[in-house]
Amino acid sequence: MPSRKLSYPLFDADNHLYETEEALTKFLPAEYRNAIQYVQINGRTKIAVRGQISEYIPNPTFEVVAKPGAMEEYYRVGNPDGKDRRQIFGEPMRSIPAFREPGPRLELMDEMGIHQTLMFPTLASLIEERMKDDPELIHVVIHSLNQWLLETWQFDYADRIFTTPVITLPIVEKAIEELDWVVENGARAILVRPAPVPGYNGSRSFGLPEFDPFWARVVEHGVLVAMHSSDSGYSNYVNDWESKREFLPFQPDVFSMTSSWRPIEDSVSAMICHGALSRFPDLKIAVIENGSSWVEPLLKTLKDLYKKMPQQFLEDPVEVFKRNIHISPFWEEDMGELADLIGVERVLFGSDYPHPEGLADPITYVDELKNLSEEHKALIMGGNLARLIAK
Repeated sequence: MPSRKLSYPLFDADNHLYETEEALTKFLPAEYRNAIQYVQINGRTKIAVRGQISEYIPNPTFEVVAKPGAMEEYYRVGNPDGKDRRQIFGEPMRSIPAFREPGPRLELMDEMGIHQTLMFPTLASLIEERMKDDPELIHVVIHSLNQWLLETWQFDYADRIFTTPVITLPIVEKAIEELDWVVENGARAILVRPAPVPGYNGSRSFGLPEFDPFWARVVEHGVLVAMHSSDSGYSNYVNDWESKREFLPFQPDVFSMTSSWRPIEDSVSAMICHGALSRFPDLKIAVIENGSSWVEPLLKTLKDLYKKMPQQFLEDPVEVFKRNIHISPFWEEDMGELADLIGVERVLFGSDYPHPEGLADPITYVDELKNLSEEHKALIMGGNLARLIAK
């Protein structure tokens, strides 16, 4: 039974599955079979992308994982004792079927009082950055992953678990083809990496007119675009200040964390400043697991720019943000303050279950909605997201 009873259904905007080893390889065409490999290093399984071993995910098999919500105390009270990462995470656990399969996950959702959820892959976020010099390969590997997601999880399981296939954008025609395929197979939301789009002639903004045919098709299908925290390639900029290394989300350093949310701020800015959200005012964007601390500074900057250079915008950029962008803030942030900034109908509940930095008991998110009416709580805890993915 859930730890409490609420009078409205819960729709969690941020749940995760843990992929099996075959997720990225089962459907890879034979000529690409060496693009993704699992190798043994000192008795531990590691993932190698085009022969390069990645430490992005310490245990890419996910056979053993951190316990859900292991970092709640860290985010609630800080780390006054200066514990190291191992102490903060505590004892790990073996993955359970609910982390790997939709049937057992649905049973767990019932126990937790969660009616519906968006389900995001975990390992997928390492793919695009490590293949950005080969756009064709990115599309092949992403399609392979999406085939596995469809076979294993479905994109719409019992009208309750909505797994988000990944859409990569380097070759616009292929992105449209993939979009059509996932929608045909039931997708109600898609996952787009918040990052510059790699290409044969360098990277570029997905807010530019080049991508208008893709965004037009997204609007035509009516699907929600989720921009979830990922490896957006910004370690390249950090490496201009520090020694070169791979982006390692579980081994953060203080310097890189001072600009943690720059990728999503730039991504949203690009969609607004390059005009995509004005050309497609019905485009629905949900920003997931990127917090909300960047929102107020960006809105202030956009307001100031519009005051000084209105001719550079198709319309008021602040109003564009408030019309098109929806935010799933971290549970420890001030939801009331965010609702005042962008409107309560743009705030989404997301628990990040079963990741360690999320909530062990997702329904407790409601406890953080202080000074909000029951009507507004119902919107944040499920009503807003239900509206966004309605057929």
